[in-house]
Amino acid sequence: MSRIVAIGDEVEVSGFALAGVGVLPASTDGEVRTAWQELPGDVAVVILTVAAAGALAGELPVDRPLTVVLPC
Repeated sequence: MSRIVAIGDEVEVSGFALAGVGVLPASTDGEVRTAWQELPGDVAVVILTVAAAGALAGELPVDRPLTVVLPC
């Protein structure tokens, strides 16, 4: 079964755990990049905070999971 994960500042993504979303807290650009690179193969959707999306700008390959960015 595929999973959904959220990457970003813990305060912004922690609530997603209540809906069964895997939460990968990342507060720095380096932590965001590490979380992205270490995504398990069964992840189908990644929810990013605005800051996390900025940290990954230009690095989101086409063959990776569907990625959505939370509105500001």
